[in-house]
Amino acid sequence: MTDVTPRQNHLLEALPATDYQRLAPHLELIKLPLGEALCESGGRLQYVYFPTTSIISLLYVMEDGASAEIAVVGNEGVLGISLFMGGETTPSRAVVQSAGEGYRLSATLLKQEFNRAGPLMRLLLRYTQALITQMAQTAVCNRHHSVEQQLCRWLLLSLDRLSGNELTMTQELIADMLGVRREGVTEAAGKLQRAGLIEYSRGHIKVLNRPGLEKRVCECYQVVKTEFDRLLPSMRGISQ
Repeated sequence: MTDVTPRQNHLLEALPATDYQRLAPHLELIKLPLGEALCESGGRLQYVYFPTTSIISLLYVMEDGASAEIAVVGNEGVLGISLFMGGETTPSRAVVQSAGEGYRLSATLLKQEFNRAGPLMRLLLRYTQALITQMAQTAVCNRHHSVEQQLCRWLLLSLDRLSGNELTMTQELIADMLGVRREGVTEAAGKLQRAGLIEYSRGHIKVLNRPGLEKRVCECYQVVKTEFDRLLPSMRGISQ
């Protein structure tokens, strides 16, 4: 983990030097293994998490155990918006979707920094608006678009948050994320593989043709990407 730095997270990278240096000594580098639950539904977070090389999935879990992903958080953002939005807890479950590293910061320190009403507060509020857009668009996508389109959206959102073009993820986990039957994911992944867009084997997905995925995906992916780009364009400019 020696090559990982807090500045690989775009929110932390966007902070002016003075604000970053105030937080840096308190940022703890941690490993985030695949499948680890960082927060359970209704749980109170002790830390906020800034992913660098990992992706965290926010899931809503039903009473019967069924689940569906409502958003993903990667190196563009932070897990723990409930802490500074005043709610303290959230009904969603946070699980590591793609293993890697990240940094955590105590909830108390995050709230103190937010209450300074400075650059970090402005960044976090803009990020929260973009995250809400992703959640809303995910709900629309799950209701109106095919499993194949949903899978394309999920793959592209994941690629945007990783440095490479490979993901480690079983079809069963993808089915849980999308809230569909495993057979539906198998069929959709098979179509994408036969089209030469991805290569899938034993829980390992390699994207071979990103432009091809972008042609097949529904409009939901671009809506989310456009909103993130609009609200957090260069980040440094809005932290001032």
